[in-house]
Amino acid sequence: MTTFADVHPARTLSVTAATGRGVAGLVKDAERGEDIIVERHGRAVAAVISVKHFDELHRVRADLIAASLVLARELSDTGNRTDLDDAIAAFGFDRAELEAELEADIAAGRE
Repeated sequence: MTTFADVHPARTLSVTAATGRGVAGLVKDAERGEDIIVERHGRAVAAVISVKHFDELHRVRADLIAASLVLARELSDTGNRTDLDDAIAAFGFDRAELEAELEADIAAGRE
């Protein structure tokens, strides 16, 4: 698998070089939109990125998770549906019993 460090070696720093540049220098680079990879012994161990890029990565991740759930549902959906009352009965309850319990909890302040 190709990594960011493989594609952009100029944006890769050793821990020693990153220390020399200082936090202020690394933050300034991130604010300008430059992603920096920090390596220890030739292995990428950290990344310095802007908050804007960080938020974008989290949005993309959330979108990918949602898309994968939709796709998994689409691929595994048999079209069979279960009525709520049947599902409640399968767990050994009935709707009236659950509704009465809920009303009692609400009346007692145990929402």
